[in-house]
Amino acid sequence: MKSIVIVDDSPTIRRMVRASLAGIPAASFVEAGSGLEAIEQLTLAPVGLMVLDLNMPDMHGVEVLKFLRRHPKYHGLPVVVLTTRGDEQSRRTAMEAGATVYLTKPFQPQVLAEQVTALLSPDAGSPNHGRH
Repeated sequence: MKSIVIVDDSPTIRRMVRASLAGIPAASFVEAGSGLEAIEQLTLAPVGLMVLDLNMPDMHGVEVLKFLRRHPKYHGLPVVVLTTRGDEQSRRTAMEAGATVYLTKPFQPQVLAEQVTALLSPDAGSPNHGRH
């Protein structure tokens, strides 16, 4: 079973995301409070998807995205960016860096769950699947 890594420096947001995704069958969760911790988690167990905040103290989410897209093992990892930054420039920057989906906080739990479920489905490898 592959894990969903929830990366946010706020423990409250991590709990909210985890609760939102609790209904996804066969999903296990790993949490990371920073970008560096997220990269560390990738080496510990198979990961199927990442939910990533952009604004973190040690390593910005865009830098995490760039790392993932440069690394052959994680190049295709679906990443849902979940951030307070709702401006078009932030969205464009994240998508260009490799985000699969871009959602803003406050988020609707059902929308997040639908996006994650779609990205974890077997046909998720098709071009532009799940992109917004």
